[in-house]
Amino acid sequence: MQASEIERRLTAPGAFDMLKATGLEFGEIPTQPAAVLVPIVLHHEPAILLTARAQHLRRHAGQVAFPGGRLEPGESPEEAALRETEEEIGLPRDWPRILGRMPQHLTGTGYAVTPVLGLITPGFTLAPDANEVEEAFELPLAVLLDPEAPRREAREWKGRLREYWVWPHERHYIWGATASILVNLARVLRG
Repeated sequence: MQASEIERRLTAPGAFDMLKATGLEFGEIPTQPAAVLVPIVLHHEPAILLTARAQHLRRHAGQVAFPGGRLEPGESPEEAALRETEEEIGLPRDWPRILGRMPQHLTGTGYAVTPVLGLITPGFTLAPDANEVEEAFELPLAVLLDPEAPRREAREWKGRLREYWVWPHERHYIWGATASILVNLARVLRG
């Protein structure tokens, strides 16, 4: 898929209207506002930039995630996503071209995550912060465009059976909030 087509589909009026907030039902648990950057790298074969979180972290250790984190007081989701991306992987705040927001995702750990869409032209150098990120890597956009790629899995958590999405990758287990956001992105990109 060409960069111009990616942008057209993601910025079309009502592109995300068919999608609802994902994750837990609003009001089920207290939520902390957070934002992530959903970075689409515009290589000849576009890809989604993801991170593997450091293994020593208290929360979500080793999990695959978009760069991002909590909003600071007075900060917009876009500002938070760009700040956190720069802190976590060294991508300058002015590098991504922001396209807009996707529907919010609520996590079982208490976050109300706003995904912020950003297009990234190649030519950047990443410098992952070892205190937060073990590795930055890419998931080919072609995987997202394959409707057979994601699968549903389930496990018991806090006494309840929870179902979640999983995306295939040769080295990483992409699941949870990240996988759900990718499912929504895939739905819009597929048209």
